[in-house]
Amino acid sequence: MQKISIVVLAMLIVCFITLKSNAQNKSTPFKVIAFFTGKNDQAHISFVKEANAWFPSIAATYHFTYDTTSNWNNLNDTFLLQYQVVLFLDTRPDAPAQRAAFEKYMEHGGAWMGFHFSGFALTPSDFPQDWDWYHNDFLGSGSYVSNTWRPTAAILHVEDRTHAATKHLPLTFKSSPNEWYRWQNDLRKNPDIKILLSIDSTSFPLGTGPKVHEIWHSGYYPVVWTNTKYKMMYLNMGHNDIDYEHHSESTLSYTFNNNIQNKLIIDGLLWLGKNNKVNVSKNYKQ
Repeated sequence: MQKISIVVLAMLIVCFITLKSNAQNKSTPFKVIAFFTGKNDQAHISFVKEANAWFPSIAATYHFTYDTTSNWNNLNDTFLLQYQVVLFLDTRPDAPAQRAAFEKYMEHGGAWMGFHFSGFALTPSDFPQDWDWYHNDFLGSGSYVSNTWRPTAAILHVEDRTHAATKHLPLTFKSSPNEWYRWQNDLRKNPDIKILLSIDSTSFPLGTGPKVHEIWHSGYYPVVWTNTKYKMMYLNMGHNDIDYEHHSESTLSYTFNNNIQNKLIIDGLLWLGKNNKVNVSKNYKQ
């Protein structure tokens, strides 16, 4: 009888510790920091403003905190150690020290989600392809090649329904309107890249022009992927439609008004933030 009591007591202690640990993990939110520039193209500015309103609106529900900064000098070791997930809402860092700090953060367990223009690189342009680690190793996409116009909704095909970010999505769904990018590198040939979503062939023709090359009629175009060497996720979404014709710069479409697409972003963010509370700081100290 005494042995049984000891076993029962031990089981109760284990259950208590487990429940306490789960409660603490649920009540302790992971921290997200969103970097943005908000100066390049009204469509990107509109998206940044929308994102910086939408993420805080869901933060309490999904147990994370959301901070923002347009000061890219905050991309340093000390500042990054406060956060489990980094977002790039539009551009990417340019200064060597900022780039080195971000690479170190990712190499030591940090997590990242990037949208649309954060993957852009074109030489010559104001955003040249002068960061090989980021564009070729980390993103894997290389330089930007072309895009659809104008911003148009696409039917997206879920390539991998086992991933945490996509397991609750239907096989295909209609996206919010977006300007879609074509890339230099074929991501299918990169063994480190796991493509999560691509443009479904039922989307073609995609785009309205007026230029012929701005309308896609065929081809394979990945739009969401992760690099298995890092805890990261890139989404090509992030370009709202703007009333350029009437020079009003009014927003004609929004990115976060699509419940299925939002589920992708939320589940992706939770995947990035979960179990990532101590790895970064612990590894930095080694």
